[in-house]
Amino acid sequence: MRLLFIGDIVGRAGRTALIHRLPALRARWRLDFVVVNGENAAGGFGITETICEECLAAGVDAITLGNHAFDQREALVFIERQPRLIRPANYPAGTPGRGANVFETAAGARVLVINLLGRVFMDALDDPFQRIEQELSACPLGIGCDASVVDFHAEATSEKQAFGLFVDGRVSLVVGTHTHVPSADARILSGGSGFITEVGMTGDYDSVIGMDKEEPLRRFTRRIPSSRFEPAGGEATLCGVAVETGADGLARRIAPLRLGGALCPAEPDFWND
Repeated sequence: MRLLFIGDIVGRAGRTALIHRLPALRARWRLDFVVVNGENAAGGFGITETICEECLAAGVDAITLGNHAFDQREALVFIERQPRLIRPANYPAGTPGRGANVFETAAGARVLVINLLGRVFMDALDDPFQRIEQELSACPLGIGCDASVVDFHAEATSEKQAFGLFVDGRVSLVVGTHTHVPSADARILSGGSGFITEVGMTGDYDSVIGMDKEEPLRRFTRRIPSSRFEPAGGEATLCGVAVETGADGLARRIAPLRLGGALCPAEPDFWND
């Protein structure tokens, strides 16, 4: 199966890059399933129903979230009727929406998508390690699903790497999100799971993690906020990671994806045949 995960969509620049590039990528690489993190899609904070529908119409199969999941209050309502929008599974019981779901591809394969929040340097939610055990027990790879993708939305690289090792051999792909700067360690772990510590954002990199640089610079140098953070509006780099799985659902090939904008380009060469 051919899977693509696209990193945090930041503001209009990120949405534009996704909507313009994804249809061609799906057709060119004959992608089976696409997951996108959309928690910064609406002005850098949260997601709206209109933006969610725009992403799905562009060819996204599932949208994961993070610590900004409910910054747009309408998300508390529409997430209940949108099964393709996945919020972190370790939010407290009773939180609207779902933390995991199984989707069927056009070819009939089943893909499990799980979203979790880390706890180091972030709001302390339920234990993500315990929660992933529950989700994987309920839907084991090769039995309940043919492939599985986990978005671990976390700050600390140590926590992300520990989490990847914890689920290695039991999921197809573990992707770190949240810190917006892509790491250079896309690889297949010893147990067969694809992994990257941080996939990076889809946004304007002439910025401070996607935000227009003037206000962050003022806050760092003067220690006094003077205005709201606003997403940078220049050309975005679309960042992601591509994985091909085998019959057992584990990763066989993995490569980073970077298209457009300020970063050095990269794309998988194993689908260009």
